[in-house]
Amino acid sequence: MDDRTLKSLRNELKTHSRALNIPAGAADAFIDACLTSVQKSLAKKTTITSSDLTRLVAKELKKYHADFAYVYENRDTII
Repeated sequence: MDDRTLKSLRNELKTHSRALNIPAGAADAFIDACLTSVQKSLAKKTTITSSDLTRLVAKELKKYHADFAYVYENRDTII
């Protein structure tokens, strides 16, 4: 995953965490742990799709905050 994608994903996750009123320190810890694990998982793959990325991020976020994972996973469908 390139730096621009990583930065964009981090910003998107921070936006969702603010919407859920997750304290900034906790959100940063969740996001850092999540993105580290996702990068390790994706390092083995040559090609990834957006659904692969979404699925991996949601899976990792679910370990730390289930609501955060749900909002991220369904971000395009929530009204």
